[in-house]
Amino acid sequence: MREFTFESDLWLPRPRHEVFSFFADARNLEIITPPWVRFKIITAASLKMKVGLLIDYKVHVRRIPFHWQSEITVWEPPDRFVDEQRRGPYRQWIHEHLFVESAGGTICKDIVRYSVPGGWLVERFLVRRDLKRIFAFRSSKLAQLFPKSFTPKSAHLIRKNATDETITDSGNISLCE
Repeated sequence: MREFTFESDLWLPRPRHEVFSFFADARNLEIITPPWVRFKIITAASLKMKVGLLIDYKVHVRRIPFHWQSEITVWEPPDRFVDEQRRGPYRQWIHEHLFVESAGGTICKDIVRYSVPGGWLVERFLVRRDLKRIFAFRSSKLAQLFPKSFTPKSAHLIRKNATDETITDSGNISLCE
């Protein structure tokens, strides 16, 4: 099973605790997920984030509906958390969310390690495109929710070119947004 990596960095002009609090409310995922994914949390129970929490969603991937279940496997406020797919469209999906204080704000870094049925062809021509679109929407929405009050001189050094991609030593594709 070949593993791929997708990375996205976004600087937001707010303190880390404020940004992390937004992500700590799982229901906010509905706000930052594009409408074409038709994302809907279906877990009825309380969603107090902690290790072991299971969250059930309905999503559409290329118009095909899926039941997706994630488990929170790491919970370290306000630095990071990890959710892992337990049921869904991917063979593997491990999504690490990192929050780093920088230049008077917070860098939100997402590192997603995933495997897909169909291997590199499906990843290259379908999944990668979808992830780029989804994370571009998410970045745009987060920028609206946390508007820039100023732009530090170092901000241009933090953002990476959305078309950059590298092949890691193991041969896996790493994408940077």
